[in-house]
Amino acid sequence: MTANVGGVDRILRVLVGLALIACVFVGPQTPWGWIGVIPLVTGLARFCPAYRLFGLSSCPKA
Repeated sequence: MTANVGGVDRILRVLVGLALIACVFVGPQTPWGWIGVIPLVTGLARFCPAYRLFGLSSCPKA
């Protein structure tokens, strides 16, 4: 797996993922908040399968 999620994109994914997961425990308390696991994992792994599918990358060119 080649990294295809860059710095700012990675930070935003982790923050959005944590916010969605937090909604499970504090906000409306619906199971839909668990969808936040997806951006959290892709941000931590620095790899997004959808980016690869569409040929995208937010990593800077080395």
